[in-house]
Amino acid sequence: MKQVRAKKNLGQHFLNDQNIAIKIVDSLMCQSPKSVLEIGPGMGVLTKYLLNYPEVNLKLIEIDGESVEYLNGTYPALSGKVHFGDFLKIDINELFTDDFTVIGNFPYNISSQIFFKVLDYKDRIPSVVGMIQKEVAERLASPHGSKAYGILSVLLQTFYDIEYLFTVNEGVFIPPPKVKSAVIRLTRNQRTDIGCSWSLYKEIIKQAFNQRRKTMRNSLKSIIVPLGFDHEWMNRRPEQMSVEDFIELACIISKLREEKLE
Repeated sequence: MKQVRAKKNLGQHFLNDQNIAIKIVDSLMCQSPKSVLEIGPGMGVLTKYLLNYPEVNLKLIEIDGESVEYLNGTYPALSGKVHFGDFLKIDINELFTDDFTVIGNFPYNISSQIFFKVLDYKDRIPSVVGMIQKEVAERLASPHGSKAYGILSVLLQTFYDIEYLFTVNEGVFIPPPKVKSAVIRLTRNQRTDIGCSWSLYKEIIKQAFNQRRKTMRNSLKSIIVPLGFDHEWMNRRPEQMSVEDFIELACIISKLREEKLE
């Protein structure tokens, strides 16, 4: 199959089970979105069911030129909706001027990068439904206290409620991946502000989890020692810190830094 060969190097595996495709689309469309961006539509296994909602402002972003040609030739209703490009590099404002939801069978090799970009547009993306590697899905949905809980878990859960919807077995893909997949749904929560800079918050979380076997006191030494800061949190490992703990910690450190500059 020509289209499959064209995209194998891009880390894409094509879903070949229509029932699962319908289930994925229903998981997003049950929220009645007005605008939808499908990332990496490939040969349109999800797209053809998204087209059942003509009232939705649908756009597709596809990095493979042959797939773009196939989609445009197979689905006349997609005229003007398929954009050739890289989601990680494209200016979203070229596609949407208002809020939009996201759906896709995300390539394994860039799924984390896709979610980091979602965070960049968190105030415009109310929900995301994506099929990703099962291990990554479990990580994103893990609560604090779990060994799977990590950097992206905290950052995404700061602004989204994350549901692990269902597991997808290897045999329903062409070519079959070596691992299981899973579908997750992100729904924007009510948090609008964390009380400190996003860059500081990310710095603290990344530094903590980059040395996750150490206590917070040791992993954050370069940040807290100059501030003379100590707290019982510092005896914990990062996976024992909830999102709310990390937010409170970041706000305290931000305030101490400001006071240091006065």
